[in-house]
Amino acid sequence: MAERKPYLLRLDPEVFQAMQRWADDELRSLNGQIEFALRRALKEVGRLKDKGSGTNRPKK
Repeated sequence: MAERKPYLLRLDPEVFQAMQRWADDELRSLNGQIEFALRRALKEVGRLKDKGSGTNRPKK
């Protein structure tokens, strides 16, 4: 597994509480849930390589 990079993240309290509830619902840690949401958002906009696709940019 790749090395993890520590990063301080400041969140609005409402966003923090919503993320914590979502994490609890899916039996994940808050950190894991934030990473899950970020990865999903990055894939949606073509900023993260989808395994097997060979590209990290949306097709035009």
